[in-house]
Amino acid sequence: MDSSSSAEDQGPVSSSSADGEGSATGRSESFGQSHRLTPVDRFGVWLSGRSIRKHAGGFSGKRVADVGCGYRASFARTILDDVSGLVLLDVAVDPELKDHAKVEVVEGPLPDTLAQLDDASADVVLCTSVLEHLWEPQRALEEMRRLLRPGGVCLVNVPSWRGKWFLELSAFRLKLSPAAEMNDHKTYYDPRDLWPMLVRAGFRPQDIRVSKHKFGLNTFAACRVQATPDGES
Repeated sequence: MDSSSSAEDQGPVSSSSADGEGSATGRSESFGQSHRLTPVDRFGVWLSGRSIRKHAGGFSGKRVADVGCGYRASFARTILDDVSGLVLLDVAVDPELKDHAKVEVVEGPLPDTLAQLDDASADVVLCTSVLEHLWEPQRALEEMRRLLRPGGVCLVNVPSWRGKWFLELSAFRLKLSPAAEMNDHKTYYDPRDLWPMLVRAGFRPQDIRVSKHKFGLNTFAACRVQATPDGES
C-alpha cells in the first residue's frame, strides 16, 4: 500500500470496478506481492504499528481480523503467537499462512469477503490504509462493526487530505512510492470525514476516538463496542 500502512505489506483491496458498479476488484494482486516496501513506507509501518498496539489493549487470547492484510500479512505475523485466532482478508495471501492452525484466510475483493464471516466473531478488527482504495467504504465499515464481539475494538487508519499532497509528491514526482497505489486511491479522510461514517456504521459517538496521526498525514480511529448494553451490569 502506501506510507500509511500498518505493517510491512499492509495493503489495499479495491471493492469494485472503476465505474463503481459490481464487486470486481481493480487489483489482481495484494500489496507486497510483487514488490518491496520503500523507506517511506517502512517509516509509516513503524508509526502505525505503535498506534495499533496502543489501542488494541493487547492481543493475548483474542481473535483478530486483519482487513486488507497485504500479501505477507507482516503485522499479523508479529501477533500470531499471542492470538487465539487470526482472519486474514485480501486479494491474495502468502500460501504458507494458509496452513497455520490459527489462521483463516479469505481471499477476494472487499467488502464482499467480509460478508463471509460470522457476526460477533472478532475481538479486534484492523483496517489500515484500506478504505481509501474502496468504492464502498461505508459498507466495509458496517461489515466490520458487525464482526465485533462485545468489548471489541475496530482500529482504522486512512490517509488525510493533507497526506494526499505528501503521498502524491512521493509517488509521482520523487518516485519513492509506487504510483499505482496512489492511482488506486478513491478519496481521503480527515477526522470530520471519517467520524460520521463510523456513526452510520453502528458505532456510538461516545465509543469513537478519531484523531490526526503521523504529523497530520493520516487519520486514526479507535471504535469500541460496549462489553454490556447500557443499564446492565
